[in-house]
Amino acid sequence: MSTDRYQSPLSERYASKEMQYIFSPDMKFRTWRKLWIALAETEKELGLNITQEQIDELKAHAEDINYDVAKAREKEVRHDVMSHVYAYGVQCPKAKGIIHLGATSCYVGDNTDIIVMTKALELVKKKLVNVIKELADFADKYKAQPTLAFTHFQPAQPTSVGKRATLWLQEFCLDLEDLDHVLSHMKLLGSKGTTGTQASFLELFDGNQEVIDKIDPMIAEKMGFRECYPVSGQTYSRKVDTRVANVLAGIAASAHKMSNDIRLLQHLKEVEEPFEKGQIGSSAMAYKRNPMRSERIASLARYVMIDALNPAITSATQWFERTLDDSANKRLSIPEGFLAVDGILDLCLNVVDGLVVYPKVIEKRLMSELPFMATENIMMDAVKAGGDRQELHEKIRILSMEAGKNVKVEGRENNLLELIAADPAFNMTLEDLRKTMEPSRYIGRSKEQVEAFLRDVIEPVLKENEKLLGVKAEIHV
Repeated sequence: MSTDRYQSPLSERYASKEMQYIFSPDMKFRTWRKLWIALAETEKELGLNITQEQIDELKAHAEDINYDVAKAREKEVRHDVMSHVYAYGVQCPKAKGIIHLGATSCYVGDNTDIIVMTKALELVKKKLVNVIKELADFADKYKAQPTLAFTHFQPAQPTSVGKRATLWLQEFCLDLEDLDHVLSHMKLLGSKGTTGTQASFLELFDGNQEVIDKIDPMIAEKMGFRECYPVSGQTYSRKVDTRVANVLAGIAASAHKMSNDIRLLQHLKEVEEPFEKGQIGSSAMAYKRNPMRSERIASLARYVMIDALNPAITSATQWFERTLDDSANKRLSIPEGFLAVDGILDLCLNVVDGLVVYPKVIEKRLMSELPFMATENIMMDAVKAGGDRQELHEKIRILSMEAGKNVKVEGRENNLLELIAADPAFNMTLEDLRKTMEPSRYIGRSKEQVEAFLRDVIEPVLKENEKLLGVKAEIHV
């Protein structure tokens, strides 16, 4: 590790080796050579004077890239594509003359960008599906565990721990839908020439339009894609980058929401993210167990959400058939967006897999608020016993305010049940009232909603993607 120059934390601390390789120079240059082979094979099959011997020579050196030659050449010509054309030609003297025939730099550059983003989206999908699986297991385990729900972070009607988790789960499912849509519509640029008109191929194929129409579909098939974009300038539309970045931003937003909830719950001591035996939460306060991983999720997520603006602005400001102000920006925004989301999903896997729930704390907090929430049921029971609803409603309002004052001003326990039991208008004993305090009576259809959601929505998703399951997260720091 070099200590005398800046290194991206996304590579050093957060992203997996697998995602880092997808955006590595080696992945890029190997893909360039595969694209040159696909172009040469297509041109040969369509009738150009290219021999099988030349194709075989190209294939023989597809993987053993002579980086030293390319690097030395680039110092002379200041052009990365032509440097690698030259280096490939040094290894393939028989095929030297037909490498990159009829193509522009964007043939390898832009097609490789699409291929790399597609590979990266596939890895993101794999990890996202596994986050969904972990959350589904968590929701199922705690589907009937009553807990205090909050609106405006103020106590509201109870829910269940599992039902709350389905809210996180549903957002990740929406992200998966968006990801699948974008992934299924990824197309190659193909080989369309300097301004997208395929003028060079008119020369190569003597103006044969029918033959030229076959070039892009054949290249796409050889590279594992269904098709190429039907029209382009010199580049594929930078709108594609925007669509991809928006998917990443959506995943980041979902992860941020979940991590914020976990951080708040950890403050309440109801739920806690994994904490290693030797982990230090604070340099000053040895007792602290800070939600560091959830905080890191939120931190990286904000970066990704803001990063999505880069491709959008780049797409909006491309002039006519192309400008080059996209290049430097793309080199940063797309790889680093993916690296950050990769780190986020690894953290989500780690946190959800080891999430600790404290039922006793949850029950204690719920029971401290439940008497207020049970007043409607208490009032109905009293009415059934012969009481007047309007009179009882007013009495409960006054007693609730007195109990609230005892809690907030006096710092005492909630004594609403005792106050109600002492009022003869309710005709209920303290024992009768306490029987109404069973938390499961107040969580509505939480358990049934979780079961239905997992059965009808999540199980089909997991079944469809079962080959992607089994990923475990690697957390570096």
